Amino acid sequence: MSQDQASVGTTDENIRILVVDDSEDDVFLLQHTLKKGGINFTLVHIETLEELDVHLHTQSWDIVISDHHLAGFSSTEVLEAVKHFNSDLPVIIVSGEIEEDKAIRAMHSGAEDFVMKDNLKRLIPAILREKKQHEVKKSRQQLESEYRFLKYHDNLTNLVNREEFESRLSAAMDSANGNRATHYLLFLDLDQFKVINDTCGHIAGDELLVKTSAILKSSLKERDTLARLGGDEFGIILQDCDKNDATITANNIRRAIKNHKFIWEGNLFHYTISIGMAEINEYTSDYHELLSCADIACYAAKDRGRDTLVCFTPIDEEYAKRRSEMQWAPRIKRAVEENKFVLFHQSMASLQQEMGPHSEFLVRMKDGDQITSPGAFIPAAERYNLMPMIDRWVICNVFAYLNRNGLHQQADATYFINLSGSTISDGEFFDDIRQFQQQYSIRPQIICFEITETAAIDNLVEAVEFISEARQLGFKFALDDFGVGLSSFSYLKTIPVDYLKIDGSFVQNLLENAIDRGIVQACNNIAHAAGLHTVAEFVENEQTHQALREMGIDFAQGYGIAKPEPIVEFTQKGS
Repeated sequence: MSQDQASVGTTDENIRILVVDDSEDDVFLLQHTLKKGGINFTLVHIETLEELDVHLHTQSWDIVISDHHLAGFSSTEVLEAVKHFNSDLPVIIVSGEIEEDKAIRAMHSGAEDFVMKDNLKRLIPAILREKKQHEVKKSRQQLESEYRFLKYHDNLTNLVNREEFESRLSAAMDSANGNRATHYLLFLDLDQFKVINDTCGHIAGDELLVKTSAILKSSLKERDTLARLGGDEFGIILQDCDKNDATITANNIRRAIKNHKFIWEGNLFHYTISIGMAEINEYTSDYHELLSCADIACYAAKDRGRDTLVCFTPIDEEYAKRRSEMQWAPRIKRAVEENKFVLFHQSMASLQQEMGPHSEFLVRMKDGDQITSPGAFIPAAERYNLMPMIDRWVICNVFAYLNRNGLHQQADATYFINLSGSTISDGEFFDDIRQFQQQYSIRPQIICFEITETAAIDNLVEAVEFISEARQLGFKFALDDFGVGLSSFSYLKTIPVDYLKIDGSFVQNLLENAIDRGIVQACNNIAHAAGLHTVAEFVENEQTHQALREMGIDFAQGYGIAKPEPIVEFTQKGS
């Protein structure tokens, strides 16, 4: 073996050439030709197939030049070795003599060119051409590789994305069905991500996701699959393991996340993760069912207090509940698209001085001749983030109804409309309300939006901002289900509202339960001290009605006052 290097001539880039030839004289002539032609090159000369294999695997080459007739082998074997190693590495055959049919076969076998030794002036153009084409191929392959990576990976964490994850999940199901193997699917959701993201900004949120990805990856085996499924959700496929091993891995992940201290701009944050687990075995046949099982288990983990692992079990009540919600989701979307929701209203009674008509608009779903109560579909709408869609429908149709019936400019009426927590977090919703208000010429003071205490607390920053902006336009607000939170009274200092609707669980039993009566009285006293009106919910009989009047409650609502009625009847009453 010999090596020669030249750095003269007109080309700037050094070309790395591996020459297979058993003649030192021919190689010398080849080097002379390259130098004379102004080629910058590094040339290594070898004589055997063994040397060829070593040099292909240990060094990087731009081109291979081979004689045709060699001691004990031919250029055909050189071609086979090179193309087996790298099908894109160009090979030029340089030979003293060769039959035409063998030259044609060599070209068909992958040789890029054939140059006769008595006409080496063709060699330099051939080398430059193949070098350029090789670089173009490499660039194209690099771009294709980057494209494939971007297509199947998350651009923030570099983890597998949802599309690739679902493909690998299908492969795991095939493996379980074909080989009777057992795998486990994990769905993971960060518990305090929104707090950190909202408090410190999206840059901090992104950094937290990257660090979380590293923690998750370090807890897994090489054969496992880790993916970012979107937002702060991750998915894991644990290959070839039993329930015990899967549980150990999942709990190790949970503890690792809990013990991680995330520091941003000098502030220390602790966060946790909720994990849902589902088995993949020979009986797993429905892909979407498998995904929903892990999803159900993950949400069950959140419902049970977070920082928890839940393994899916088909007989659990949680499964039946979540499955029902999944079936409702597409029906809700169709109901909005096909205008199959209907409006009801429920009147309230004024218990002190007459303060004008007060009533609440309620939504129902029409399914053929059947009317479905909100308790059947609202949990699914909340779960699948469909409430903003429903709330928009309700507001638009309530405003349109009030306008059609000449109720839109009343001076003393108040109409209550419920809003969900996800709706007030929707950045475009406030503009939609203002648009509907202008479109239907609604006097804002007759509309009181209700938001539950829990939803307000869970979305405190968005709730306060949304309520403040809407009240500036003249809309009123009520805090619904008040009293169920541990810190209810303290939030009155933060959330600007006009009404408190005292939770019906306290109202129902206030005649028999002194504690419930005391809570209702306290809610009323605090509300009046803050300049708010009170509404007692779930008033079911005259005795409760009278007791509330004596306690100083402003309004009563419930079946003992009026049952929900379709707005057609409401129109006939003209109130």
